[in-house]
Amino acid sequence: MTGSVDVSSFIERRARLAARMEPGAVAVLATALEVLRNGDSEYPYRHDSSFYYLTGFAEPESVLVLVAARGDAPARSILFCREKNVEREIWDGFRHGPEAARVAFGFDEAYPVGELDAQMATVLADAPAIWYALGHSAALDAQVGGWLKAVRAKGRTGIAAPSTTHHLPAILDEMRLLKDAGEQALMARAAAIAAGAHARAMRFTRPGVFEYEIEAELLHEFRRHGAQFPAYTPIVASGANACVLHYNANNRRCLEGELVLVDAGCEFDGYASDITRTWPVNGRFSAPQRALYELVLAAQEAAFAAIVPGRPYSDVHTAAVRVLTAGMLDLGLIDKARYGSVEDAIADKAHLPFYMHGTGHWLGMDVHDVGPYRDLTLPDRPSRPLLAGMALTVEPGIYVRPAEGVPEEYWGIGIRIEDDVIVVDDGCRILSGDAPKRVAEVEQLMGIRA
Repeated sequence: MTGSVDVSSFIERRARLAARMEPGAVAVLATALEVLRNGDSEYPYRHDSSFYYLTGFAEPESVLVLVAARGDAPARSILFCREKNVEREIWDGFRHGPEAARVAFGFDEAYPVGELDAQMATVLADAPAIWYALGHSAALDAQVGGWLKAVRAKGRTGIAAPSTTHHLPAILDEMRLLKDAGEQALMARAAAIAAGAHARAMRFTRPGVFEYEIEAELLHEFRRHGAQFPAYTPIVASGANACVLHYNANNRRCLEGELVLVDAGCEFDGYASDITRTWPVNGRFSAPQRALYELVLAAQEAAFAAIVPGRPYSDVHTAAVRVLTAGMLDLGLIDKARYGSVEDAIADKAHLPFYMHGTGHWLGMDVHDVGPYRDLTLPDRPSRPLLAGMALTVEPGIYVRPAEGVPEEYWGIGIRIEDDVIVVDDGCRILSGDAPKRVAEVEQLMGIRA
């Protein structure tokens, strides 16, 4: 993380979560594990998103325990973390240790993580319920079972174990779905860095470069501006590779006359960006490429217009599909003689061979962020209404594989245009708009070679 941490937002989130639990209930949330890459080498460590959302604490081997207020007893936040160890710090870097972490991150109590099992037998005594990620892992379920067994063993003294278990992500995911001002600022920074990286990659691209060379330009720009990680493995897909949605081999040479689809975002202080741009390898769109590209761009504009607080999330996809389907009919990708109207073609899902994915997803600490897309509180589970503070991507596309009846001039063309947006009171705010996407903008920029 960059700079000093303002802990006030983390303290407020913990208080808000505790207030949603039963009086005296206990919530338990562990951070992510360190994972071996091979031999004794580990992958770069990245905290669990929900743990960090509540704590701001990025060290491994850490567990947060929240106890909701009950009667005269106030709510408590307890951190379990690694002990201070000067010798290990020589090898692995700084550790706060429990006491320094308690002060720095605003916890009420902090203990060595090795004391977790012993302490939980006390913390859970007479608690009415425990909240944790049910079924998240067999190890966690077993550990919670051990705590409950230890509490029940004290039953002869009148102490009761929690009688109810709840799935913690059910309420935590809802909290994370609405981004506060601080989160929106971090997401805007992540989007700005990624937008600059896409512009740099456009200027670099020319016939003969390899996809991985373009990827290197992106990664260089991410890190140069302070992003800690790519938000996901970048997709750099030239030619027909762009018709493979999750292509990431990134090892082909880019050829004259092709497009290259680049889907790449970065992570800045725990928050992701996710941007896709598609541009011509030689800096100029051909007529067929431009026709499809302008269609995808129009679909994205229609999707933006559907982002209004109170409207269903599904309206975003519906708006894009309508524009794309109408354009596919006009361009001959869909047989006009077969359908009497755009509505008929949509009802028959005639667009699916060319547009088979959704028009976006939630965005935040995770690139595919948490929170249901449907209102699970209603029997028919309708698409949930958009609310100010939600963050999502808008990413229509078109992918044309060789097929009978499909005009050959479009074969092998894959296009996607993706931006990051925040829902605001009067529509949406585009975070990633600095990444060029208008045909004239792209061609002009690519005329300025690196």
